[in-house]
Amino acid sequence: MNKIIGGAVLSALVLSARPVGAQTRPVAWDALATEGTSILADYLRVNTTNPPGNELAAARFLKAILDREGIEAQILDTVELGPNRANLYARLRGNGTKRAIALVHHMDVVPATPSSWSVDPFSGVIKDGYIWGRGALDMKGSGVAQLMALLAIKRSGVPLTRDIVYIGNADEELTSTGGLVMVSRHPDLLKDVEYLITEGADNLVENGKVVYFAVGVAEKRTFWQRLTVNGVPSHGSRPTRQNPVPRLVAALYKISQFETPLHVTPGVDKFFRDIARIYPEPQRKWLSDVSAALNDPKAREWILSDVSWNAFLRNTISLTGLTGSNKTNVIPGVATADIDVRLLPDQDAAEFLKTLQGVVGDTAVHFTTLLQPKTPLESPIETDLFRAIERLVSR
Repeated sequence: MNKIIGGAVLSALVLSARPVGAQTRPVAWDALATEGTSILADYLRVNTTNPPGNELAAARFLKAILDREGIEAQILDTVELGPNRANLYARLRGNGTKRAIALVHHMDVVPATPSSWSVDPFSGVIKDGYIWGRGALDMKGSGVAQLMALLAIKRSGVPLTRDIVYIGNADEELTSTGGLVMVSRHPDLLKDVEYLITEGADNLVENGKVVYFAVGVAEKRTFWQRLTVNGVPSHGSRPTRQNPVPRLVAALYKISQFETPLHVTPGVDKFFRDIARIYPEPQRKWLSDVSAALNDPKAREWILSDVSWNAFLRNTISLTGLTGSNKTNVIPGVATADIDVRLLPDQDAAEFLKTLQGVVGDTAVHFTTLLQPKTPLESPIETDLFRAIERLVSR
């Protein structure tokens, strides 16, 4: 638990939610950091690998902490989400003169291969100044930072003008059913929420110091695809032209060599302009006008060498899954591959799919959409919450 991060969440909430001049009890930051470290370590030990999820255990873990603090909490949607799955909802009451702020995280994590880890991925061990475990970054660490902010506000006696809602969702890593079910079944619990804080941006830390705090105002949209080639099953000792694997591999190679066009969205343009000041020349000039810089080969190479910046600036494609025969000596009747496509907020999914099909150039390769992209969204920055964050960071 990094007390800088926890403090940022707490301070931004307090700045945007409390009356000016309100008297509060001081926050013992070191004690809060120690407590948060312990809670996060325990949270990481709750194995919520998705699939299958097991978020009900995580919801019970969090609810026990909230109950102990006197913060009303509910475990929801256990029937709708299926066995051992749930959403968590809690609310710290203010005086209601302003609309609520929601702190949202997901309780599930992606699978971990223990052999690829230097520690047990569900041990929550503290080593070398870090807490280790699957979900420490995505996103149980954020969930605990939010939780500690909520507890600190409750203990400090800050007189809130806004309610603070705390949500833990199931199944973010696959199909987002947790969030979808919560929105569809409980609009009454969410209708007064004005602002929502969740994952989506990274703070740059160098030598233990925060260089900048980033605020994510938009998100790329998932557009997963499955490629399928049908063939004729036969014995591996007698090669045939009806083997679907080479045709699929050829299609995947073409996709792997395809460079999607660069495109600067307004939010990304502002991000680069804002961080330009921390760089020396000529990088400062490049980032101050990234659209122009991308036409300069030297600037372009430097900007795109950062994998995150590269992803900010284009639709991305990652080849992630390949399935053929389950036996070395059998030519399969079907070969499939999964690709992880992420679209910029303003991109058209149907047009991009046509582009991919054109890159492959083979009608025997069939595309199936596994996840339809969600509605594009870019949040405004001319808001009380954003200004509160800016005031905090400037200090």
